[in-house]
Amino acid sequence: MLVLAVAAFCVAWWLGLYLAGRDPGDAAMRRAGLGLVSYALALALTPFDGSVVDALGYVLAGLPALIWTGVLLALLPHGAPWRGPAERAWRFAVLPLGVAELVAAAVVGGGWEPLTAVLVLLPLAAALWLVLRARTAPLELRQGVVVLATLLFGLGAVAVLVPMGWLPDGVVLAAVGVDLVVLGVVVAVTNALEAGEALGADLRRSAVGALLAAIVFGGQVGLVALASGDGDADDALRALTFGVVGAAIAVVTLASVVQAAVDRLAFAGTPALRESRAELRDASDALPRRDERRHLDDLDDDAFTRLVRDALRNYGDLGKLVSSPLLALPAVDDRLAGSGRDGHALDRATELKALLLESIERLRPRDADFGTSEEWRHFNALYFPYVAGIRPYRRQPDLSGLDDTSRRAFDWLRRYVPERTLYNWQNAAARVVAHDLRTRTS
Repeated sequence: MLVLAVAAFCVAWWLGLYLAGRDPGDAAMRRAGLGLVSYALALALTPFDGSVVDALGYVLAGLPALIWTGVLLALLPHGAPWRGPAERAWRFAVLPLGVAELVAAAVVGGGWEPLTAVLVLLPLAAALWLVLRARTAPLELRQGVVVLATLLFGLGAVAVLVPMGWLPDGVVLAAVGVDLVVLGVVVAVTNALEAGEALGADLRRSAVGALLAAIVFGGQVGLVALASGDGDADDALRALTFGVVGAAIAVVTLASVVQAAVDRLAFAGTPALRESRAELRDASDALPRRDERRHLDDLDDDAFTRLVRDALRNYGDLGKLVSSPLLALPAVDDRLAGSGRDGHALDRATELKALLLESIERLRPRDADFGTSEEWRHFNALYFPYVAGIRPYRRQPDLSGLDDTSRRAFDWLRRYVPERTLYNWQNAAARVVAHDLRTRTS
């Protein structure tokens, strides 16, 4: 039984960490990963007895339903008028009240469980209804899987939150875990398609590394557990097994994050070295995500524009540009051939970045360095947030290193341009840049 619990924990723990680490800027990926991590911790507590352990396990097992509600909301299109209010309601009302209800039900027990199930699952049903109404193109391909897995997950969540005693708790948790894994994979596939990236190679590399880590480190603890005949040590060895295996999988799955933390300590006085190492790590991580089978000529204008929009968001991150399908642009090939370079991934990413900057500069009016008239909106919407790196809507923006023009642009955007308006301008400007990139040769 312990082996099955550890195996289920490993799958949920690894996939949760992988989803959260693959694209931390994507709310759906981040939340799906957090839901799986919460469920993995609930699975880790199943072999143990005790009122405190049971209460904590109940809360952790119920959290994924609340978190998956946030995942569904994050999958809604950005232009959906109800996305903003629904997101705020989930973040500031549904999530904290749901957690409080789970804690109360876990502590008090009694007749609280049915009410808890209703309060937790009603927002999930509402979010699913919003997703069905949205019907965005990337989601329609997997809409049936999302709906079916969410319904099965909801039924399983009811069995977790309102125990009937018909099935062992471990079987119920494992069944719900399967639904969560399916939902997590659907989110990862959708994210990869929207970004124009491949998923299989990167997912396989991470899974193999996590499996080897679990076998090497967990196997040693398992051998000790088999050799130990002391019954009093069982709980300690179980806890050690989950702790060692979980730590090993986390270190392998989040290797880049761990290395970045080590670099901050080891190279605290040399920021240039840290940045160079981070850039090379990002490029190395991005290589398995390149979709070599995708041909730009096969993409329609909307799909090509989405790729350009993603590349603009990652303009300041050369490592992430390595995974962009736009590296296959004919203009990139021509520029590399003209310089005599062999077309290494970093070289191609550098040329793509230069092409993006040239296309953005073509949007700049010629009469001044900065302006706020209508003819400036496309240039301002792309250049200052992506090239200059200003973040006008952050609560505590960092203005260090900005020149006078960028500071003026920051003040203008913050005062007079709502965030939603800037987003619309960026979409319109991205279409212009996409047309420029698709029609130029060098």
